[in-house]
Amino acid sequence: MIEAEVHFSLHNFLRSQAGFPSWPHHLTMARLVARALRLGRSALIQVGAVCGYQGRYRTSFVASALMWHGPVIIVAQEAVQQLLLRVEIPRLQQWLPANKAIRTGDAWPSAQFQGLLLTSPEAWLKGQFTGGSCFPQGIPTIIDGVDDLEDWVRDQLTQDIQPHDWEQLMLACPNQAEAIREAQIQLTHELFQHPVNPYQCYLISQPEIEILSRLYLALDQANLPDNWKQFWQQFQTLDENLPPPASPAPSSPPAPPALFWATIAHRQGLFSLHYAPMELGEILSPLWRRQPVVLIGSAIEPETEAPLFRQRLGLEDLTCLKFSADQAEAIQLYVPYKLPLPNTPEFQAAFIHKVRTLVCLSATAPGLTVVLVGDVPLKSQVATILASEFGSRVQVEKTCLDENGILISGWEFWREHQQVLPAPHLLIIATLPLPSLENPLVAGRVARYKRSHQDWFRLYLLPTALNELQRAIAPVRESQGIVALLDSRVVNRSYGAQILAALSPLARINYLDPNLFSNTSEENSA
Repeated sequence: MIEAEVHFSLHNFLRSQAGFPSWPHHLTMARLVARALRLGRSALIQVGAVCGYQGRYRTSFVASALMWHGPVIIVAQEAVQQLLLRVEIPRLQQWLPANKAIRTGDAWPSAQFQGLLLTSPEAWLKGQFTGGSCFPQGIPTIIDGVDDLEDWVRDQLTQDIQPHDWEQLMLACPNQAEAIREAQIQLTHELFQHPVNPYQCYLISQPEIEILSRLYLALDQANLPDNWKQFWQQFQTLDENLPPPASPAPSSPPAPPALFWATIAHRQGLFSLHYAPMELGEILSPLWRRQPVVLIGSAIEPETEAPLFRQRLGLEDLTCLKFSADQAEAIQLYVPYKLPLPNTPEFQAAFIHKVRTLVCLSATAPGLTVVLVGDVPLKSQVATILASEFGSRVQVEKTCLDENGILISGWEFWREHQQVLPAPHLLIIATLPLPSLENPLVAGRVARYKRSHQDWFRLYLLPTALNELQRAIAPVRESQGIVALLDSRVVNRSYGAQILAALSPLARINYLDPNLFSNTSEENSA
C-alpha cells in the first residue's frame, strides 16, 4: 500500500539528512495523507502552532503527494509554493522513488496531466465558485494553512459597489439618472454621519437601507449592469419590504442571508458598498464533496475534531488528527493578578507602566522585544513613551530592526511578518485578541448568533482569539522566551482557564524577578 511505501521511503530520507529539522510526527502525518489519497477520504490535521510557524510538517505531505501514483493539487500561498518548489520538492525528488511532473498555475493543465499542480487559495476557490472546468472534480487536493481558510473564502465571496459603479448605473438607466444621483448624495450624507472607527467601515443602517430601497423601486430592472443585479438580489435578504426581482431565473435558489457594509474614504469624500454571505457552511458543503481534501492547519481549535471550524465551513465526515505540543516548546508566561481590566480608565496607565518595567528588566538580554497592541491610539502612545526612553531601538510595525530592537505592532502586522523577523525573547501582549465589535463583519456575525439565541462569545469570539494567540506566541516557543499577557481577564474570567489550557505547555510566572531575563539569556547562549 501507498502508506507503507511512503513510510519506508520517508524514513530512509529522514535518516539520510544530517541536521534536518526534527519533528517526531513526520511519518505519522505522511501515512495519514497517503491514506487519504488512497481511500479518497478527507482529513483535517492540526500540526501545532510551533510546527505551523516553522513549516517543518510540509516535508510529510509533499512526500505523500510525490509518491502517489495519481494527480494531486496542493493549494498554498505564493511564498509557501516557492519554498516547496525551491527546497522541499527538489530535496525529496533526489531520494524518493518518484518522477512526477510538477506544474504551477491557476488552472489544471490538461485532461492528460497526472502530475502535481501547485496553485494559490485565491485561484482554487475562484475556480470552485465559478463552476467552470479550471479544476476537474475528483482530484485529491491538499490545502495548506487552513487557519486562514475562512478569510480566504470571505474575500472571494465579497462583492463590491465602487464609486465608479454609480456612473455605470446612470449610463445604463439614463431615465433614472437624477434619482441615482440623489440616492448617491443622500447615502454620502448618511454614511459620513457615522462616528469614526479604526476600520473606516460601518454596517448598513436603517436610513441607508431605506435610501437604497427607494432607489431600487425607481430603477428599470431590465437594464441594470450585472454587478448591480447581483447587489439587488442580495439586498432582498436585507430589506423585507422590497418586492422580489422582476424576472428571477426559474431555477435560482433564494439568496442566502448577506452582510452589507460600507467603507469610507474621508479625504476623498467617497464610499464603497460591500456584501458577503453571512454563513459559509451551506455554500462550501458541495465544494468539499467534489474531491477528497486534506486540510492542514496549525492550531485551529483545542479539540481534535474541531467541531466549530467544521460547522462554520460545512465540513462533514472526515478524519481528524491533532498532534500534541512538545514540552520543549514550553513558554514562561507572566500574567499579573492585580492589573486593571482593559475596559477601565485605569488600564492604560497601568499597562504602560508594566511595559516600561518589563522592557527595563530585559534591557541587558540580547534579542527582540515585541509589544502587541490591538488598540490603535494606545499603540501610538506606547511607542511614543518607549521611544522617548529607548530611542531608535523602538519601531512601529517595521521589519528593519536593531539586534535589541523593540517592535510595537498590531496583531495583523505581527501575523504577516513574524516569519521574516527574529524570534523574540520577550513578547508583551496588551489584551486578548478578541475580534472587535466595531468591525462590521464581526458585529454582523455576532448579531446573527444573538438572533439564533447562541453563545456568540464562546462559539465565535473566544475560538478566534485562541487561534490568533497561539499563532502569535509560536516564535517565542522556538526561542524559549517569555510571554507577558497583561490582560487580567485571564485570571478574573471563567474562560481564563481555557486560554491557559490552549497556551500550554507553559511555566506560569506570577511576579517579576530581576534575574528572570539574565537566566533566559544564559540558557539561550548555552
